[in-house]
Amino acid sequence: MKELIRPFIIAAHGDYDIVEHLLNIEPSLAFVEMDWGAGDIESGLAAAAHTGSRDIAELLLKKGAKKTLFSQAMLGDLNFVEMALDDNPMLLHAKGAHGIALIRHAERGGFEAEPVLEYLNQLMEREKFQCQ
Repeated sequence: MKELIRPFIIAAHGDYDIVEHLLNIEPSLAFVEMDWGAGDIESGLAAAAHTGSRDIAELLLKKGAKKTLFSQAMLGDLNFVEMALDDNPMLLHAKGAHGIALIRHAERGGFEAEPVLEYLNQLMEREKFQCQ
């Protein structure tokens, strides 16, 4: 299985057919993470989240991958994002794989993620105003 991890993570950036094929060969790929170096950890779900690959993210979640703040921001799950940020407001500045900011994940989610993007922008504006 180890030899499938890198191709799987790379494919999860946008190649649904390869992701589906590799999951059929090795279903546990839905749970793996890869360290690109210097602690840059990425899962298939993380790759799909920061590239806006909704179909891949939904497939991985269906196969048992655990929801993350970043995946749910891209998918437009406002409830999940609100609860996470209510619990820990500093997550507004969280970085995902490759150091990509939470708000960038919401931007990649397109129309479906617009409510999350608006919410994150409101929080950032409120924070900026409080710092003045």
